[in-house]
Amino acid sequence: MSVRRWTIPLTLAGLGGLGAMLFTSRGRKLIHSVAERGGSNSGRLAAWNDSAQKELDHIQQELKELEHIIGTTPAR
Repeated sequence: MSVRRWTIPLTLAGLGGLGAMLFTSRGRKLIHSVAERGGSNSGRLAAWNDSAQKELDHIQQELKELEHIIGTTPAR
């Protein structure tokens, strides 16, 4: 059985489920509660984001140094 054959029906079912959630009061309450919980964790998310950005900057600097040592030009 082909997965391609089920792509459109499954997509429509998923979109229909999301639409039903948005149009029911219970679904809207669920969405609001998830959004509120996400907002309370924004400090931890921001701290993680800063840490990840510092690590990526460090990796990029190390790659530039390695590129200089090897004597290559960056790929485009």
